[in-house]
Amino acid sequence: MLIDSHVNLHAPQFDEDREAVIERARAAGVRLMVNICDKVSNYDKVRALAEQPDIWATVGTHPHEAKEDPGLAAETLIAIAADPRVVGIGECGLDFHYDLSPRDIQAQVFRAHATAARATGLPLVVHTREADEVMGDILEEEYAKGPFRILMHCYTSGPALAQRAAALGAWFSVSGIATFKAAEDVRAVIRDMPADRIIVETDCPYLAPAPYRGRRNEPAFLPHVLAKLAEVRGWSLEEAEARTEDAFFALFDRIPRQVVLGP
Repeated sequence: MLIDSHVNLHAPQFDEDREAVIERARAAGVRLMVNICDKVSNYDKVRALAEQPDIWATVGTHPHEAKEDPGLAAETLIAIAADPRVVGIGECGLDFHYDLSPRDIQAQVFRAHATAARATGLPLVVHTREADEVMGDILEEEYAKGPFRILMHCYTSGPALAQRAAALGAWFSVSGIATFKAAEDVRAVIRDMPADRIIVETDCPYLAPAPYRGRRNEPAFLPHVLAKLAEVRGWSLEEAEARTEDAFFALFDRIPRQVVLGP
């Protein structure tokens, strides 16, 4: 089945037609979606969509929003994550491209998320941009305190960080960026990702894949991401679908696979 591991369906870009977007996703064969929290103060909006049986949620604060609550405590994330519909910690991490929050605050808030992932056993959904060395250092330092599962979401960073993350057992998600004509460097990294730890996402409403680039992205476009992954890895569509499905449930193991697939 098709699984969109990273959607932002609570985003204002969907306010006019959210239910229609969700129905188009289902019609396109998307059987499961994970709605990603961009900041803890938005959690209620994120969680409201997870009342639907095929939509799940995460809790966390994006590095752009880290300045909103510099003192965000791991205990706050852990308490919210007790909700069984919450399946991951994040999206969190470092973004040194936009620097919308001070870098020291980004790092401080990111470490709180790592602590929460370690305590809950839920995967850490990591955003990283132009911060490869610092990201690698923090992941290794936090992992040394006690292991936790890592998802390098929408991975577009370099091969060195990919290797460091893979050595920690990280999973990687492939987005519509893989379809962009100028993204050969991204495709080169995808070719070397661990074959059993790759999943797919849209990151909607952002990063629409070709042939929809420039439009608002939505989960119904996920088949184009999967097809590009299959092409890059030399897999059939069926193999790509099976591999990404297995990898998804190995990572997001709070989601009962039998409930989604049936007996």
